[in-house]
Amino acid sequence: MSDSKLPPFIQPGERVVLFDGVCKLCNGWVKFLIRHDPRQRFRLASVQSVQGQALLDRFGLPTERFDSMALIEDGRLLLRSDAVLRILAQLSGPWRLLAWLRVIPRPVRDWCYDRIALNRYRLFGRYDSCLLPSADHARRFFA
Repeated sequence: MSDSKLPPFIQPGERVVLFDGVCKLCNGWVKFLIRHDPRQRFRLASVQSVQGQALLDRFGLPTERFDSMALIEDGRLLLRSDAVLRILAQLSGPWRLLAWLRVIPRPVRDWCYDRIALNRYRLFGRYDSCLLPSADHARRFFA
């Protein structure tokens, strides 16, 4: 997807992480990203937000029920383990070393990812509504 086909709220070169805003595990992942992404390479959008819904629609993904975390980078969409490993590869510190896990075949990685994703509410819980970012992190999120 070329830059001209990106939604107007995404700037060329911007990386966007889509996550389930009511999932406690997903919110933990977002807090992890904020803490370990001091260069602020990633913008964040919950799939329940207007922008998140627009991005899901743009890429032909379901807007009612979304069981994956996604990364949009250079107009491309990465899902599940590909998205997680691509994000980890771009973080500072030792986290980037986990990107070597991409040597594991994608079907195996995604099977493991899916077991967690499909049971995330039961295992980790959920919020009644999307959490709002703190004032010092608000610029990282699409409003």
